[in-house]
Amino acid sequence: MIEKWLQYTQRYEGLNVMPYKCPAGHWTIGYGHNLENGISKEAAQFILLQDVNAAQKAVRQQFEGWCQLGEVRQFVLVDMCFNMGIGKLAAFKKMWAALKRGDYAAASYEMLDSRWAGQVGRRARELAEMMRTGEYL
Repeated sequence: MIEKWLQYTQRYEGLNVMPYKCPAGHWTIGYGHNLENGISKEAAQFILLQDVNAAQKAVRQQFEGWCQLGEVRQFVLVDMCFNMGIGKLAAFKKMWAALKRGDYAAASYEMLDSRWAGQVGRRARELAEMMRTGEYL
């Protein structure tokens, strides 16, 4: 029964993967989900998982030395990508060069010597320390 209901509602609403204003003037996404109502914690967790997976894929494509980094340094790059996008992360030329050399102290320095670090503060300091040491804080 619920499957039939979903099919009809999907057909009537249509799928919009980008936010839009419905005829009533409400910001909406998906199959007519009113964003003013927010989302559930479960939906937020699902979206986060999708976004982190996309960030990981982008970083793996950007950096040939991905497999040699180890879990913690991989996490650092994925979190940076999640935060700023692959385009801005790719612009960290000196950091990438340091990573290719295996110079994690220099990579850490380059992370902190950026506008991004000034914008995100503690997050950047913690990620830079994890990049330097290869250990979670």
